[in-house]
Amino acid sequence: MNQRYDVIIIGAGGAGLLCAMTAGQRGRSVAVLEHNERVGKKILISGGGRCNFTNLDAGPENYISNNPHFCRSALSRYPSSEFIELVRKHGIEFYEKTLGQLFCKLSSKKIVGLLNNECRDAGVEILSGCEVDSLKAGNGFRLQTSQGDFECESLVIATGALSFPQLGATDFGYRIAEQFQVPIIEPRPGLVPIIPRLDDDAPWPFIKLTGISIDCIASAGGQSFRENLLFTHRGLSGPAILQVSNYCSDGEFFTLNLLPDEKPEQLLEDSRHFRETPDRWLEQWFPKRFAYAFAKQFSPYKPMAQMKQTDRERLVQHLCAWKLLASKTEGYAKAEVTVGGVDTDALSSKTMECRAVPGLYFIGEVVDVTGWLGGYNFQWAWASGYAAGQTV
Repeated sequence: MNQRYDVIIIGAGGAGLLCAMTAGQRGRSVAVLEHNERVGKKILISGGGRCNFTNLDAGPENYISNNPHFCRSALSRYPSSEFIELVRKHGIEFYEKTLGQLFCKLSSKKIVGLLNNECRDAGVEILSGCEVDSLKAGNGFRLQTSQGDFECESLVIATGALSFPQLGATDFGYRIAEQFQVPIIEPRPGLVPIIPRLDDDAPWPFIKLTGISIDCIASAGGQSFRENLLFTHRGLSGPAILQVSNYCSDGEFFTLNLLPDEKPEQLLEDSRHFRETPDRWLEQWFPKRFAYAFAKQFSPYKPMAQMKQTDRERLVQHLCAWKLLASKTEGYAKAEVTVGGVDTDALSSKTMECRAVPGLYFIGEVVDVTGWLGGYNFQWAWASGYAAGQTV
């Protein structure tokens, strides 16, 4: 006998569980199929184990998509305040870190527990360790799985995307889209460390600076972010670099302003009168190790006042508008999200339903909507899950 439900959701991450509880609360019979042995694995590791579960300022301008207006409807109907109320209802303590980012005071497990409890109370059945072998459409949907055969009226794909394969991420959602001829925007790693090259195509010369963090403004694709960058053994990471990676594909350039509070003209004038070497000048703002390496790379080793004007200009140019080539990234293994995914033109922005396949829905990271670092991607998970859950 096939097990029959009104709604089957494939994927027990944030989007899938929010969708499940919402549909269950409407009286729909719901099953969630999760191929991992535990639900919410990505939630558990997020925010350093404290889950940056939303952002107070989440809005359409904080997301990247081929259709930047697509996310507007879902975000407006389920804003961050809605999930915050749910967190308060469950007595979970939280705090604002910076820039509207909200974290659990104790553990990410609290958010997973919240979602599990809401699903249980709504009569949702969650099947962990359940692999989907095949699915077919026709008078609803039929699924063959490692835990038996299922039928449903509405099928929701909430499988996430390709980031963090060590947590079980796969291309399953994309394969389902391809099966039903739903177009896909080419996926790539997002919120990911970058392996850069200098604008003269020289090898990366700053490997020995691993661990040094610097305040900066990182810019690419018309977007700028003031956050810290972090030197790694392979290139650059830290919030500023993760943010800009969403807007900078492999082979494209990004720029760094390492002295965002200084004016280039004033720096140039001050440098003309500095009687010591460039590294000593840079120590006003940077750690000694960085000052020495940066000065060695971009200026001659002589007192600043004795340099050619062009040498001083070159150094200031690299301080205030350092142009770097993103030769490649650290890939999906280090990416927090996936940019691209199921083409939003194929979906209803109000319900997440596939226009060409009635009853089929895509939500969360599998869709071509990617948020900035700082709780925005969780807010998209909640909002898209709620939109579908209100309809399925």
